Amino acid sequence: MFVDSHCHLNYKGLIEEQDAVLARAAEAGVSAMLNISTREREWDNIVATAEKAPNIWASTGIHPHEADTHADVDTAKLIARASHPKVIAIGETGLDFYYDHSDRDQQRTSFRAHIAASRETGLPLIVHTRDADDDSAAILAEEMGKGAYPGVIHCFTASRAFADVALDLGLYISLSGIVTFKNAKDLQEVAKVIPEDRLLIETDSPFLAPIPHRGKTCEPAFVADTARFLANLRDVSVDELSASTTRNFYQLFNKAVPA
Repeated sequence: MFVDSHCHLNYKGLIEEQDAVLARAAEAGVSAMLNISTREREWDNIVATAEKAPNIWASTGIHPHEADTHADVDTAKLIARASHPKVIAIGETGLDFYYDHSDRDQQRTSFRAHIAASRETGLPLIVHTRDADDDSAAILAEEMGKGAYPGVIHCFTASRAFADVALDLGLYISLSGIVTFKNAKDLQEVAKVIPEDRLLIETDSPFLAPIPHRGKTCEPAFVADTARFLANLRDVSVDELSASTTRNFYQLFNKAVPA
């Protein structure tokens, strides 16, 4: 059984046939999914989807792309929404300096507000970082110095040095279908050395479909393909990788209860 630790079930490409998507996930052996929010207007629908099934969970957060339009979403608002029994994580949040859809200072402010919410609630922080390794590492470390918080670097594509920083801070690392891509040799080298007890897998669906589905709309069922690739890469059995990543999911997201 696999866990998709990061998907967007309410996004275009999946929402139109959500029941069929969930059925295919079950057929592929996906036992749980974490449905991620990226903007405030999604929160109610994200939670409603999680309420449909005992194996779907939700997050509450603001993507860095949306930071400019959500300046009013502060720590208190995040904490208030995180009290719902199906909300098991804060985010996704972080820094994206590749697209720069929001002002960088506002991204940093939003990021810190989410970290504070994670610290106060104890719910894991889901971190998005792109072309912002140095700033992300500095904020994560500085905030950890104010008080510990759990978290994961989702859809990891950064350097070995950033991976080491994240691991030293006690964070988990989640790998998406990108790791299966032929041009992802550097990422594959990092994937080999992530400690077994800190590794998660995800789809980030409907984006980033792994080989052999590249170019298609990604969906949670495809996490099984990423798991098989990683098992071969790390020279372990698929059953071992499935068991460890599932165990890690419930260790990190400890508000979730296996269905």
